[in-house]
Amino acid sequence: MKNLIVFDLDGVLADVSLSYRDTVRETARLFFRFAPLWEELPSPLFSLSELARLKQSGGLNNDWDLSCRVIELLMSRLAPVHGRPQQDLCAPIDPWDRLAEALNRCDLAPLIGFLRVSPQPLSDLHRLAGGVGNPFVRSLYRGDVGSGNLIKQIFQEVYLGEEVFTRTYLIPPRLYSGQGYSERERLLPPADLLTTLAAHHLLGIATGRPANEAHHFLSRYALIPCFRKVLTLDDCLREQDRILSTEGRSLSLSKPHPYMLDAIAAELGGGVGGRYYVGDLPDDMEAARRARPGYRAIGLLQASADREALRADLNRAGADYIVEDFTALAGLLEEASANARAPGSRYFS
Repeated sequence: MKNLIVFDLDGVLADVSLSYRDTVRETARLFFRFAPLWEELPSPLFSLSELARLKQSGGLNNDWDLSCRVIELLMSRLAPVHGRPQQDLCAPIDPWDRLAEALNRCDLAPLIGFLRVSPQPLSDLHRLAGGVGNPFVRSLYRGDVGSGNLIKQIFQEVYLGEEVFTRTYLIPPRLYSGQGYSERERLLPPADLLTTLAAHHLLGIATGRPANEAHHFLSRYALIPCFRKVLTLDDCLREQDRILSTEGRSLSLSKPHPYMLDAIAAELGGGVGGRYYVGDLPDDMEAARRARPGYRAIGLLQASADREALRADLNRAGADYIVEDFTALAGLLEEASANARAPGSRYFS
């Protein structure tokens, strides 16, 4: 009997350390482009392992959200010049003008000094700032690309690159015109392993990526035939809109909500031997636990810059199994097919 095996994409099938993750760092750096002393900001601003720890803290499965949170933390170290509160700069004028005006009034020196001396700047800022947000930053994270969401626009400019960004959004980039960081992505598992898994199991993908970006990556490596169902951010947004229009309820169906896992199981999961979701974040484990059909949550450590910290986070989030890499994952799935296994976190190396 075949198993249903659903994969996350980023950090599981795709190595995004030099694409999405590095895009977050460059987005945060370019956000301060209009401030005096901008060129003195360290490059990179912080380590990828620092960024991974922040993402693993939960609720930041979307890298646009992660970028916004990083910028909020960095802004907490700025000293406004002339004493004008940043919140007063949320007036309804062109958002690019608001950003330039606000940053031109800010002194970057405290932030630059902090980034240079702190060995763990994001962790320190996260501890000091806690869950406190920044109204000014949030005011620039509304709407979409080209309609006021500057953080998402900067991110998309960096990730897609000038040519693809212009073709996608029909506007020129404002702050970045180089090659897209998306070209840095690499496939994590051996392609033949996925082909073998697809021959013996039902494979799906549940990812927070937009559909065009997910399919672009899968097409680059000729993987689309391996997967019976691919659900993306676009599917979540369409269902959210349907619920809002028919029921009047506003909610988020992105992970850790189990919507994508439930939908894939409803279409593919009848009569399967077992259901598994392979992810690399605590939110993935939570989505598997909350799914109605009963998925086993498999945590994958392969792409992590700090495997010990991630293992602890995945265990706390309720992982049923934790594997080092795709070789161990293949062994686990082969064993699971032969023998029904009791739940409970296990470690396979």
